[in-house]
Order: sequence, then structure tokens, then C-alpha cells
Amino acid sequence: METLHKDSQKHIGQFVAEDFRTAAVFSSYGIDFCCKGERSVEEVCKKNNIEVDELLDKLHAVVSSTSQQSIDYKSWPLDLLAEYIEKKHHRYVEEKTPVIRQFLDKLCKVHGQRHPELLEITALFIGCAKDMASHMKKEELILFPFIKRMVKAQLEGTSIESPQFATVENPIEMMKHDHEAEGDRFRKIVELTNNYTPPADACNTYKVTFAMLDEFEKDLHLHIHLENNILFPEAIKLEKTPSKK
Repeated sequence: METLHKDSQKHIGQFVAEDFRTAAVFSSYGIDFCCKGERSVEEVCKKNNIEVDELLDKLHAVVSSTSQQSIDYKSWPLDLLAEYIEKKHHRYVEEKTPVIRQFLDKLCKVHGQRHPELLEITALFIGCAKDMASHMKKEELILFPFIKRMVKAQLEGTSIESPQFATVENPIEMMKHDHEAEGDRFRKIVELTNNYTPPADACNTYKVTFAMLDEFEKDLHLHIHLENNILFPEAIKLEKTPSKK
């Protein structure tokens, strides 16, 4: 019981950073582990009326399970993690957004009259696509290159010029604010789609579109988790660590 009590003060983002399989447990309770990962287990349980011991038991069962071990992203060098996020998650968003938009447009034309919620879902997704494109460019052109320069300087024992943004914490706060906005958008999409459940009269295009939105949200959750709970805090820590001479 002592361990359970101690872990009740642990941040949910920390659980997921240590073992991404715990994300499925938080998701099953509707707990946002990516944008709001800085809350303690006790705090989210109180807010969602969940028994602390019940949630911790499920989390510990997942962590102690040896099957299907998750990737230990926390052990990756920060430059590699930044590169991975860009190549895997940024490219995923770029590839999928035009396809999903095309499918949503088709659904609105065919089913929009009977299902007006499709128009709102489409507007939300278009907003997400537009803002994510701008957000990812800022990361690729400003934040990620600076993180990579910090890693290089640390390895070489050299110093780097102070960036225009003064400290890495400034662009990180902006990126986290963007993440929060996308989390809010997708919570509305989940609500409007009844957790991606197509209506009884849904055609195959309808079903495929909802499945694609579901997959897009899952990828976004991992994407935001890797940044908010691993890359960003480690980059802040690295900036404050003196270079080894």
C-alpha cells in the first residue's frame, strides 16, 4: 500500500514516459495523458471520480507485464528523438491531413443534411490541419535545430550562442499551448463522432473516415506525449547543464 500511495503523487505523463503501454489505461478512463500529463494520479482520480487504488492496480499490472515491451523513448538521445518525431509524426500529419479532408468533404456533401455534425467535425479538422502545419514548421525550423545544437555542444564540450528566444523554455511554452488547443479540438471531435462510432445508416466511406480520424488522434497523442513528457523537459534540463570540458 505504501508504494501505491507514493505513486498516487506521480505525474501521469511520467508513467507514460516510462512505459507507453500505460497510455491505454489512462485512455480507457478518458484521462488526457499527453496535453495534461503534469497532473498527479491522485488529482485526476479526484477529478474523474475514480478510485486511486483501482487505477494504480491497473497501471502496475501493465508495467509489471513483460510481454510486448514498449519502446524506451526516454533512453534516446534528444537529437535522435527530435529527428524521429519529425520523420515519423510530422510526416504522418502531412500525409494524412489532405486524405482525411477529402473524405470529410465527401461525407458532408452526401450525408451533411442528415448528419449536420459532420460540418462541425470538418471545420474542427480543417482548423487542426492548418494550425498543425504552422506548429510543425516552427519546431522544424527553430526549436528542433536548437535542441540538436545543444546536444552537439554538450558532446563536444563547447558553448553555443544564446538564441533569439532567450531560453528554450519560451518556444516550448508556445508549443505546449498549441498542443493544448489540439487536445481540446479532438475532445470535441470525439464527442461529435460518439467516440468514432459511425451511425446506423453509415456507408463504407463513413466508416473509413471515422477509423482514419481515430487513428489520427492516437498518433497525435503519442506525438504530443513524446514532446510534452520527454523531449521538452529533457531539453530544459540540458540547457541548464554545464557543458563537459
